[in-house]
Amino acid sequence: MLDGRAGRFALFAFFTLATVAAVPAYAQIDFSGEWATRHHEDSEERGPGGELGDYTGIPLNDAARLRADSWDAALYGLPEWQCRPHAAYNMWRSVHPVRIWKEVEPVTGETIAIHANFQDLIERVVYLDGRPHPSDDAPHTWAGFSTGKWEGDILTVSVTHLKEYMIRRDGVPASDEATMTEHWIRHGDYLTIVQILTDPVYLTEPFIQTTDFALDDHIRDTPELCEVEEETDHPPGWVPHRLPGTTSDAENFAKKHNLPLDAVRGGAETIYPDYRKKLKQAPQP
Repeated sequence: MLDGRAGRFALFAFFTLATVAAVPAYAQIDFSGEWATRHHEDSEERGPGGELGDYTGIPLNDAARLRADSWDAALYGLPEWQCRPHAAYNMWRSVHPVRIWKEVEPVTGETIAIHANFQDLIERVVYLDGRPHPSDDAPHTWAGFSTGKWEGDILTVSVTHLKEYMIRRDGVPASDEATMTEHWIRHGDYLTIVQILTDPVYLTEPFIQTTDFALDDHIRDTPELCEVEEETDHPPGWVPHRLPGTTSDAENFAKKHNLPLDAVRGGAETIYPDYRKKLKQAPQP
């Protein structure tokens, strides 16, 4: 009797192992669909942009503060800026929905890439076929170069070769040495993107944020076309700027919200809960 049970157990174990071996070692969550933005989530940042001088929640350094203080939104009126898209790390926080689909190898049926298109402003391609990232000398683009791997049900994406741009639309910069790790997480009809931006030039530690989308089958595929209008209010060659040390945006923001100036200037220290103890002792504006 024991030999019979042992034989049946061995047979069961064999078929179990064979079944497990036949299942891929990675998940295949499908992100395909039209994903709409949730404008109530950080609505100012996703629309007109945050208030000038507000660097809260960003682990920026003094070089980043200097560039942000000198930034002028009138740059978007220049012909070479008018059709400039957001970079990959900023596009998730824009007002544009995202259309995602799979690129499938026709013979094997394997998903070799995932595409994310933001109304034809930029198209992200996340390669899943194991290809390496290009050399440091390869061109940098608004979309960057992305590779992905499955970690359970989460798609983890590594992004390099990004152009210099802004973390936020109030001028806080990110350099062309910045890299990003993303985690794409789907829960039914909701998509969460976790971004971890590392920049040795302007950040003292990684900047982390999450952004949510909702599946929406009613979104129309309407590419956003851009037409350049020549600037007529200023002479040719004029570049909008504000001289360092001449702005008071941070002071105005601090007074408006009754916050200490050090807090609105950002930095890694201000991100953590222990900073609240220091705030209680700081002089109010």
